[in-house]
Amino acid sequence: MLSKRNTVYLTAPINALVEGYYVDNITVAQIKERGNFGLGTFNYLDGEMVFLDGEVYQIRSDGLVYTVEDKEQTPFACVTFFNPDTLDDILGTDYKDIAHLLDNLLPSKNMLYAIRIDGVFNHVKTRAVPKSENYKPLVEVTKNQPIFDLYDVEGSLVGFYTPAFMESLSAPGYHLHFISSDRKQGGHLIGCDINKTSIGIQHVPELSLRLPVTLDFLTADLSRDISKDLDMAEK
Repeated sequence: MLSKRNTVYLTAPINALVEGYYVDNITVAQIKERGNFGLGTFNYLDGEMVFLDGEVYQIRSDGLVYTVEDKEQTPFACVTFFNPDTLDDILGTDYKDIAHLLDNLLPSKNMLYAIRIDGVFNHVKTRAVPKSENYKPLVEVTKNQPIFDLYDVEGSLVGFYTPAFMESLSAPGYHLHFISSDRKQGGHLIGCDINKTSIGIQHVPELSLRLPVTLDFLTADLSRDISKDLDMAEK
């Protein structure tokens, strides 16, 4: 039997988030029981979550990093206990090439992977979603998201590769959030230019999915194909 330490834990399927359901009752304290690494967001879509080395951080729409109390709640988080199977040192490439590079490092496109990239970046472009009322579709919220450009910054990219066949559960492909080493800036990764980094990759062969028991979730119609909306919202 696989240990929960080699399991990705999802607090909810991402299609609920895409459809505008931004409130749930699972707490930061509870997700810390299921991992020490990951990403997500907070109730009412109040910023980007970075979960790194057991600490949860919130990057709000001002691009700044805030500490998070264990009582705070999340409508979507994807977490695991990070223990890389491989480590590779990388010099100079942009995000498009990172995706290509990671493709070459992953032995199969049909597996979940946790990915951590630490080091120095010449440029990192991020965004952070603004706090939103419930029920407003994610693609509408992200139309007004602020964009941030960070230069000559040291930090970490935290995230996952999810197979395309799981797109109703988590964002397919590479989904990465950035946080600077001084814990002052970050956000959802749009693009970057690497100087020198180390890439750690963990293959995670088991998924644990929680289904919310809120009235919103239980009565929602989640049958729509969200692929186009999710692609627009994540880029």
